[in-house]
Amino acid sequence: MKAIINGKIIHNHQILTDHILFFDKQIVSINKSVPPAGCEVIDAQGLYVSAGFVDIHIHGSGGADVMDATFEALETISLALLRSGTTSWVATTMTMSQEKIINALGNIVAHKEDVGGAKIRGVHLEGPFLNPSKSGAQDAGFMQEPNLKLIAPFAEHIRLITIAPEMSGAEEFIKKTKELYGHIVLSIGHSEASYEEAARSFGWGVSHATHLFNAMPPWRHRAPGIVGAVFDSDVTADIIADLVHTHPSILKSVVKLKKERLILITDAMRAGCMRDGIYELGGQVVNVSNNRATLANGVLAGSVLRLNEAVQNITSCTEATLVEAIEMVTKLPAKLLGIPAGELSAGYDADIVLFDEKISIKSVYVNGQLKYHV
Repeated sequence: MKAIINGKIIHNHQILTDHILFFDKQIVSINKSVPPAGCEVIDAQGLYVSAGFVDIHIHGSGGADVMDATFEALETISLALLRSGTTSWVATTMTMSQEKIINALGNIVAHKEDVGGAKIRGVHLEGPFLNPSKSGAQDAGFMQEPNLKLIAPFAEHIRLITIAPEMSGAEEFIKKTKELYGHIVLSIGHSEASYEEAARSFGWGVSHATHLFNAMPPWRHRAPGIVGAVFDSDVTADIIADLVHTHPSILKSVVKLKKERLILITDAMRAGCMRDGIYELGGQVVNVSNNRATLANGVLAGSVLRLNEAVQNITSCTEATLVEAIEMVTKLPAKLLGIPAGELSAGYDADIVLFDEKISIKSVYVNGQLKYHV
């Protein structure tokens, strides 16, 4: 057993400064007991201690992409993510040819248990069931009507599907997916849906919104669109808090309106944790410069955001407290996925992050084992 002492432990909506975290492969307890003989004692030296971060929407990092469809790519991403405090991630696909999507899905299923860094918690299918008019950096030429046959062989491993509910066949697909695969979260995104269409889709089974504000109609006072429907409902939503995809003022408003149902994501592509330069996303050339990843036409192509940076941006630009911001990358995404992570509670996975006042990551434990330290 291990024990972390002298840390500021973020747990149960508060910061504990006089407690000790005991863990093995799972969290054992948080209390004031003296560590027993033989227990490995870790001095946090005043650092914050929280559950490991969970990224439900990420395409790549460290120079690799999920669509590379190799074990080496998944391993590279898994190890790179530790630098941002991420201990769990959902491997996110792109809209490409059906053959490439199937290859990527097969690769994730074959190797998700073998990576040595952050754990792969399943698949986020972002496309191909999207609206071509809101393709963003996705390839509209490969978008198609919702197809249960495509997801059926991999359904056990799919955690999230982004879908445009206004497209032909979407209503039947959403209802059937919820009936057959209750663990899959259906998310509205890359969509032209009106306020009314979005609200109806929530009744069909859509319960989340993908990168709120991006790849959807703007929030207008006479046509509130998807954003307005999200604000008027209890669905959860995720947002890219990189100050590029969303203005600080927008972040401030979203936190006020959706704080307890808001999840921070990176939507990072292969240039995450890398230098500026020319990269690739979904078969398209991407230029990365000054924290912006764009296609040749200027369209944003994912991000190079790290999840710890998202936490820092939320705490500095909004009224969210550090505890609230940490829950947006731990408890809330873990609850959405239904995984035993995101909390420092007894029986949960011992995925633990130590960081300083600037949210700079100092140590990361996965299943109780030290995986990253600076």
